[in-house]
Amino acid sequence: MIHQLKDEGHSVSEIARRLNMDRKTVRRYLERGLEPPTYSSRPAIGSCLEPFKPYLKQQLESHPGLSATRLHREIKAMGFPGSYTLLTDYLRSIRPAQPKHFEHRFETAPGQQAQVDFARFATRFRSEPDVERIVWLFSMVLGHSRYLYGEFAWRQTLDTVVRCHIAAFNEFGGGPHQCLYDRMKTAVLGEPEPGHVIYHPTLISLGSHYGFMPRACKPYRAKTKGKVERPFVYVRQDFFLGKLFDDINDLNEQFTDWRQSIANARLHGTTQRVVSEAFAEEQSALIGLPIGNFNDVLSMERRITRDGMVSVDGNLYSVPDGTQSRQVQVERTATELRILDGRELLAVHELLLGKHQRQVTKGHRTRPPSTPVPHDSGQTTLEREGDSVTRRELEIYDTVGNALAQGAIA
Repeated sequence: MIHQLKDEGHSVSEIARRLNMDRKTVRRYLERGLEPPTYSSRPAIGSCLEPFKPYLKQQLESHPGLSATRLHREIKAMGFPGSYTLLTDYLRSIRPAQPKHFEHRFETAPGQQAQVDFARFATRFRSEPDVERIVWLFSMVLGHSRYLYGEFAWRQTLDTVVRCHIAAFNEFGGGPHQCLYDRMKTAVLGEPEPGHVIYHPTLISLGSHYGFMPRACKPYRAKTKGKVERPFVYVRQDFFLGKLFDDINDLNEQFTDWRQSIANARLHGTTQRVVSEAFAEEQSALIGLPIGNFNDVLSMERRITRDGMVSVDGNLYSVPDGTQSRQVQVERTATELRILDGRELLAVHELLLGKHQRQVTKGHRTRPPSTPVPHDSGQTTLEREGDSVTRRELEIYDTVGNALAQGAIA
């Protein structure tokens, strides 16, 4: 200001009078010329986030995909008094944000559509920490309210798809008018020509029972199912990463609690509504549940093993002792498995959901276990006590074989 007034032609006395300064001060600054201003450094102010930074860094080093929402929830439980924004500002400094792409968003009317898909997760259960297990998350999301139903399963088999649909509809209290799928084999068998999709007959039967129509999204267009694809990232970041589970049952119990208390209780970022409140309004638009249960049957043929078991999807189910047939018919529903010999029902089992399990129904094993016979006894036990054959020298079988070849024995 002193130099500006001097350039405008004002005297030293006039400048001093205008700026309420001493004339000596004005002359000193005019003699020095223009100088860059200097500032003293401000004292550092401690952030309330400081005590939690080591924990946050450790968590992100172990699981880079953890969401800011979950981290904020965790450190808040540890006593963090600050805001969510303070945390996200810090996280951006240690984890660069991913580039975002603009997309066209489609919304559906209440009760109109649900989106269905599976996602792969790898974990080590506390019951077997040395083995990495692959589990599949079945997810169904109502398009309007974004209400999430999900269940972890060992396989993506047809009975898993049916069972999870039934469980989802029961939790919803009804079903949507349409279910959207990708090209998973348990839903879509093929598309011989564009626009003509062949759905699995069991899925068609399930849809007829609950009143929904299946619809397949276009090939290589997973974003058509964005409402169910995006929650997989959310589930992985906010629930799955860094968690420990005893087994798949414990995994599902923790997941159910997380869905009810966090996922479906949150303010949704897109709709800007609390999911559970929007779902309460959407429920009235769902198709009511049918009176009867869905019991569509998937039939297959299986052989009985030497120890009286039938193998289905990697699990073993027993048949009664004394069963004569080696080939049986197996009928599988979403909840049970029936084994038949012609029209005779041999066994009914609850469907096993895991792998490498063995289910023996009480009363199927009435005979005592086989007892090994010493090698010098002259007889060898085949399967059970009483099923035996006399041991003979190999020369006897050579003689019989030659006689048969020459026609000497009829």
